Amino acid sequence: MSYTDKMLRDDALKGKVIVVTGGGSGLGKAMTQYFLELGAKVAITSRDLEKLKNTAKELEAATGGSCLPIQCDVRHYEEVENMLQEVLKTFGKVDVLLNNAAGNFISPTERLSANAFDTVIDIVLKGTKNCTLAFGKHWIDTKQKSSTVLNIVTTYAWTGSAYVVPSATAKAGVLAMTRSLAVEWAKYGIRTNAIAPGPFPTKGAWDRLLPGDLAEKFDMAKKVPLQRVGDHQELANLAAYLVSDFSAYVNGEVVVIDGGEWLKGAGQFNLLEAIPEELWDQLEMMIKAKKNK
Repeated sequence: MSYTDKMLRDDALKGKVIVVTGGGSGLGKAMTQYFLELGAKVAITSRDLEKLKNTAKELEAATGGSCLPIQCDVRHYEEVENMLQEVLKTFGKVDVLLNNAAGNFISPTERLSANAFDTVIDIVLKGTKNCTLAFGKHWIDTKQKSSTVLNIVTTYAWTGSAYVVPSATAKAGVLAMTRSLAVEWAKYGIRTNAIAPGPFPTKGAWDRLLPGDLAEKFDMAKKVPLQRVGDHQELANLAAYLVSDFSAYVNGEVVVIDGGEWLKGAGQFNLLEAIPEELWDQLEMMIKAKKNK
């Protein structure tokens, strides 16, 4: 048996309807695939409908499951409400909300515009709030007996981290929301938990964070005591457990899955202190070039 193996039995999520924000690629896609394999019906959302459609088609072919793509910008509450109604119209109910949509980039904070800072805050914190509030109100109003919110945070939500200040600020807010609602909404049968992943490289997100040869210069595996980065199935296994009925007594918990990285040195991006000003200039130009393609 290997850490890349699937953990739960095949019918572990049978009958559940799950919404995954940011589900079109990367970790969201990996978790969605495993949910489908375990028998859940899944709606995936993001701003890029074409990508969502392609992902849904691919995952349905791979799993035989039912995956619904819905365009939604989580920054706008009315779009979240519309997305929820679309899920209810198609699947009849929703059991789980996985707040996975995120935005991040590395930069000295003084180089950020107010708008750049707001963009990350709006996607991560405001987006999580919008989805959680819309789904929570629905579950409370309909007196649904058992529902789950699972948030994706980071280990630097506790510690903060240089060079990713908007993300650290937003994730800290999501962490506080997770713990607060776990207590307040438990009486409605709503469990609220979070996962704090360490380095789980994905092609899109990590290319944006560390473009060019920066990924080689700042090898995240070297910061992890286990001397490797995470495998997507490991995260999918944990997420599946936390949204399944096997975790029915887990509430208000934030599970770190990082190979011990946080304990070794808090702040995933603190090592960027070594980057000189000239390299920041090059990095900024590379990021802008990628954005304008």
